[in-house]
Amino acid sequence: MTLHTSNLVHQCVWQHNFFTHLLLPILLLLLQAWWGSCHPQCLDYKPPFQPRQQLAFCKEYSKFGCCDLEKDEEISARFYSIMENFDTSGYMACGKYIRSILCQECSPYAAHLYDAEDANTPMRVLPGLCRDYCSDYWQQCRYTLSLLLEDLENPHQFANLTASIEEDRRSFCDLLELKDKQYCYPNVLSNEDLNANLGSVREDPKGCLELCLQEVANGLRNPVAMIHADDGTHRFFVAEQLGYVWVYLANGSRIDRPFLNLTKAVLTSPWAGDERGFLCMALHPRFTTVRKAYVYYSVSVKKEERIRISEFTLSTHDDNQLDHSSERTILEVVEPASNHNGGQLLFGHDGYLYIFIGDGGRAGDPFGKFGNSQNKSVLLGKVLRIDVDNNDDGAPYSIPSGNPFLGERDALPEIYAYGVRNMWRCSIDRGDPVTGAGRGRMFCGDVGQNKYEEVDLIVKGGNYGWRAKEGFSCYDRKLCQNSSLNDILPIFAYPHKLGKSVTGGYIYRGCQMPNLNGLYIFGDFMSGRLMSLKENVTTGKWQYNEICMGRDQTCRFPKLINSYYKYIISFAEDESGELYFLATGAPSATARAGLIYKIVDPSRRAPPGKCSIKPLPVKIKGKLVHFHPKEEFVVNKRPTTTPVPTTTTTKATTTKKPTRRVSTVIVKPPMPTRKTLRKTPQQPLTTATTRQPTTIQATSKPTRRTTLPTTAPTIKATIKTTATTVKPTTVQAAMATTPATTTSTTGYRAAVVTAASPRTAQTPAIVTPSTRRHGGALHYPTSTTSQPSTSSLLPPTPPSTTPLKPYPNHPGALTTTWQPYLNQRPAVSSYKPQRPPVNTAPPKTEEEKLWLGEKLESAGEVNQVYKRPRGRGHKRGRRLRAGSVRLVSADGLSDRGRVEIFIRGEWGTVCDDLFNSKAGTVVCRQLGFRAALAVMKRASLGEADSNVRILLDDVECEGVERSLLECKRSRVGKHNCSHSEDVGVICG
Repeated sequence: MTLHTSNLVHQCVWQHNFFTHLLLPILLLLLQAWWGSCHPQCLDYKPPFQPRQQLAFCKEYSKFGCCDLEKDEEISARFYSIMENFDTSGYMACGKYIRSILCQECSPYAAHLYDAEDANTPMRVLPGLCRDYCSDYWQQCRYTLSLLLEDLENPHQFANLTASIEEDRRSFCDLLELKDKQYCYPNVLSNEDLNANLGSVREDPKGCLELCLQEVANGLRNPVAMIHADDGTHRFFVAEQLGYVWVYLANGSRIDRPFLNLTKAVLTSPWAGDERGFLCMALHPRFTTVRKAYVYYSVSVKKEERIRISEFTLSTHDDNQLDHSSERTILEVVEPASNHNGGQLLFGHDGYLYIFIGDGGRAGDPFGKFGNSQNKSVLLGKVLRIDVDNNDDGAPYSIPSGNPFLGERDALPEIYAYGVRNMWRCSIDRGDPVTGAGRGRMFCGDVGQNKYEEVDLIVKGGNYGWRAKEGFSCYDRKLCQNSSLNDILPIFAYPHKLGKSVTGGYIYRGCQMPNLNGLYIFGDFMSGRLMSLKENVTTGKWQYNEICMGRDQTCRFPKLINSYYKYIISFAEDESGELYFLATGAPSATARAGLIYKIVDPSRRAPPGKCSIKPLPVKIKGKLVHFHPKEEFVVNKRPTTTPVPTTTTTKATTTKKPTRRVSTVIVKPPMPTRKTLRKTPQQPLTTATTRQPTTIQATSKPTRRTTLPTTAPTIKATIKTTATTVKPTTVQAAMATTPATTTSTTGYRAAVVTAASPRTAQTPAIVTPSTRRHGGALHYPTSTTSQPSTSSLLPPTPPSTTPLKPYPNHPGALTTTWQPYLNQRPAVSSYKPQRPPVNTAPPKTEEEKLWLGEKLESAGEVNQVYKRPRGRGHKRGRRLRAGSVRLVSADGLSDRGRVEIFIRGEWGTVCDDLFNSKAGTVVCRQLGFRAALAVMKRASLGEADSNVRILLDDVECEGVERSLLECKRSRVGKHNCSHSEDVGVICG
């Protein structure tokens, strides 16, 4: 179902009257509509979850939401800090509103309420309310708005922002209202369409399950298999049809040396659809001690095509490479034709090796009277089971004593099951993670002849009917009439209108996506369909559901895509049980068109911390090839919403003091990054923010700027102004405020802010965001690492129960819910040390300036744009300036790539910590582009080699600097990053 939602961008407009020195805030709402599908999403750009522990404060979101217990406690602490400003009656009247508003960070639709689904659009500071609810809130508790917005470190920051808004119901609700009546609070709680199957796998109108994908590897040549060693390293091994096997580490990088190279022995060709080649590999279940691997590949011996099963031993010098001289042939089977080669090896939970061999090829199994599959005196068309343990000094394998046809005359003892045609991809069920139900079951996809494809559950001694039966129907009618009544029927079969070549999959038993537990996911090579089966435990029947890709809005999460290459070759699971599939866009053994995709459910995730893994270290010999995704992430696609509004200009007036239009844009931060601790000579130890605001400058010619010192951090907003001069330019407006003489520390209508002079008003101030945890809306903790706790000065906190209980009176409580001013109370802020100006960059000494090769520039050169330097190092006849930048792209593109900067004769990279679109704009303009279209973090556009240094970190720009060296930053070469955090920029 598609819903029409609104993307709200709030702009506060002040018109300054220089004669009366009054500020009149006027709120402008720009409504930008777009179509998207409703789905749950949290403010950290991830799906909601069921908390592992019961929430104590926001209890209504204990079953499903976006808060864990830690987050719930933070919201509770903020609530009671706000409620200290109320007496009993005020607590009873306003507590319910404040609690409900704060708890919307826990709502499963938090991203919609805060308009945070799209990283390219501004995010609300407070959740969107419904109009009626907002009117009631204004009527009862209008003066609490400043308490919800205030920053505890700056008591006067928001006084003038809310003074006039609180007096005008229309402006008040224009600020807080979310126009979409389905998503606004509290309607979102009662909307049946949104809450009917909340947290379940979404289905489109046709019942197709909507999932998303994450690209894991690319550039592969027909990737036919992916396995893991189950040794705690969480690395996986990917086999190509040509005969290469590669090792991928848990971080996505690939070792440049192949684990195995059998390209000289493997029989295959570049023809599309050739079934011969390297088909499968299995590692011994005790690989860490036995150190053996088994491979299945096509080979030509004296012009005779064969299937060869071989054993290799791990190298004694390298745990990521097999000893190629250790190959030992376990089994060879002659292939009458070049197709139907089977191609599956796996170890069962019983420790035995299972081998799945095709019926010999051609069409209709024409060999002998009944075909190879029904003939138990040949190995073709069979499932084999052998014991490869303790084989060092004797035969390559032995026969398990429990094999079903061990004593039958003319039957080969290796046979475990028969009557199969060409089983392609089988798997073992890990079992339910809690009950263990289903553990050890063996699922296989058996490719059909010309009508049906089937999925089988393999049992000991089973006859799967081929060539008498194809799926549930008869293929050879004479054999079908005479076949036994004990033939094993498939659990599912589908006609060729759905697909013509089944690719067997896995039962999902991973941790990250609880909804998918027990779902058998498989596909079809020819049609490209992804499909699923769900067992009805009561009836034993399997229910079919097709899997389709979620629409753009459904998959709008970091690193997710919603498209894949058609030819689904194989499925896989990693050491944690998460599911993948391998596909290609060109089914040729020589075409580098193969990718590996991870399957992701966007409707629900496991609670934070539950599925965390710590891979064991892997000793690497050789180099690592870092992964760079090729597919476009949905979250980075060109937004369907209207872009962030730009400031407007007016013609110059003849007055000496023209009126100025100022607009506030609340800007949503980009993708969450890791939190780091920084300690600079100028500032005490603080916690770096996880998400930084980004803006798009409206003009291409920035004005000269002057930094205005301030000690007041502001709300997550940037202020843009347009002066009404003959040549209008866009600058950042200053929020120079003069606090009133008062001892109140709440900023609740307790400060009077006077207007600055025209010269001062045109001087920009850098605004810095408050620290936000979990990527949520603004939090205002009672203390930080740089400040002593004030909790001892506060009254005891009552238990967080529902309904809310009155809070005890204290000297600073509100006497009525209508009183616009706070009473005097002891100033808690007197215990807080003064912080240095947050907008002042650490000063550089003259020695450091000389070391960097910097020189002072005249005012007229500040806005000069330099063309992109070409080549590496110095160019003949021209010396590169310190601060010169370039974009390094693996694809050779000039408008995008990893950001590298030239300092003192060395090219180095820039860490993505705090790097936002303003810094990207500095880079792009320096290279001759107009602006930065996107800033790509976590080395999305490529990592540098280990011999390249990281020169800059914590870069924070205003967007008008000549180079990154003029921005606020750490000292050159000082960082705590790795090349997996190299920043990239896309210019335009």
